[in-house]
Amino acid sequence: MAKKLSWWALLIILPFALLCGCGEMGKVDQGRVIEFNEAKGIVTFIQDVKADVGNPDYSGAPHVYTMPKDPNERGADPRAGKRMKLDPKAREIVIYDSATQGLKHISYTLIDEKDDVDKNNPLVKDKKFPLVDKAKKTVTIYSGRQKILITFSLPEEYFALPDNTWEAGDEVRVYYKEPGKALRFMNISQTDIFKK
Repeated sequence: MAKKLSWWALLIILPFALLCGCGEMGKVDQGRVIEFNEAKGIVTFIQDVKADVGNPDYSGAPHVYTMPKDPNERGADPRAGKRMKLDPKAREIVIYDSATQGLKHISYTLIDEKDDVDKNNPLVKDKKFPLVDKAKKTVTIYSGRQKILITFSLPEEYFALPDNTWEAGDEVRVYYKEPGKALRFMNISQTDIFKK
């Protein structure tokens, strides 16, 4: 009888002990990378305020995190870029402007647009974008999410900016408990979650 009682006591106490031992749950943050300092292990991204996979909204504040020290807790190093949004209907591109440390909405003049362009299409496969032609004052961008290949012209002043101004940085997700310190880091853009 004493043995049965101890097993019952264990079954009752164990779940309670597990609940108490879990501690504080962490939080998740995600966004598009605008800077990555590999030497210091620091990533800066513009927060996705919607967290909607099909329709992200990179208009939040810049968030800075130190990367996890454990290589098992971090994915591929992120690629940085300043393009936050390409809106072909409004003929507008939104970039993160390092000088003002804010978002800048820039209207463009459309030169050419091709829709439904898959990443394996010969027009884009094995090609590096953006293509910046300073002589013609044009920028060509391929957006894999939107499946659009677009060429537009801009006023001359914008061609003094670095080429990665027109590139979309990788989308990343961090798990943290203490603000600014990522316990886990996932590069969503470079991770195939369906890969076996």
